[in-house]
Amino acid sequence: MADFLKPYSDGVYEGRMRGKFQLYTKSAAPNFSVYGEKIMKDDDGTEYRSWDPKRSKLGALYQKKLKIPLTTDSRVLYLGAASGTTVSHVSDILAEGGGVVYAVEFSERPMRDLVMLAEKRNNIIPIFSDASRPELYVPIVEPVDVIFQDVAQANQAEIACKNAAYFLKDGGHLILSIKARSVDVAKNPKKVFAEEIKILEKNDNASFKILKTADLAPFHVDHMGVIAVKNSKE
Repeated sequence: MADFLKPYSDGVYEGRMRGKFQLYTKSAAPNFSVYGEKIMKDDDGTEYRSWDPKRSKLGALYQKKLKIPLTTDSRVLYLGAASGTTVSHVSDILAEGGGVVYAVEFSERPMRDLVMLAEKRNNIIPIFSDASRPELYVPIVEPVDVIFQDVAQANQAEIACKNAAYFLKDGGHLILSIKARSVDVAKNPKKVFAEEIKILEKNDNASFKILKTADLAPFHVDHMGVIAVKNSKE
């Protein structure tokens, strides 16, 4: 590993860029920048991509030094993949241990970018579908260890619970970015967060024990990150 980096979390590395703390992932597709991120090279040519927390809710959670339940061999369902900025870093992490990410996106334009990204990375499975209708991609997605969700819809917690009922293993983890303004633009964000968390804890489809929450400011205003574990049905 590059002498300017040291391990930070499973598949994630820390270093300094212009004196500031910076996270990196080892590139699973060398010689290719996904969103203009800085790339550092080891003496042997290994590439490490800087992870911008302002461009990634998951990156912001790592930057805030939360314990993220994502390992290099995880099976991940990513809801709200967009063009693949964060998916690419998840792909980097998973490439170190043989994991795979099922990336769901509903909009056509970012989906085209996501497909192009998947052509360079064999551990990304792009799915053109609506995250609120997980029954549509049941034939494609296997049981997963982690669901990461970043969708701009009103019923965010409900979507997470519905997908968890179909795909998340008992004891599996949810990493959820709650966008308060997408739920209710007029309501106090703190009230929105409390209501969404209550849905996660009491939902009939699948319920969760909340492990940790974090305000994603200053990287993302009026966003809360939630890390939770799925309750057993027994």
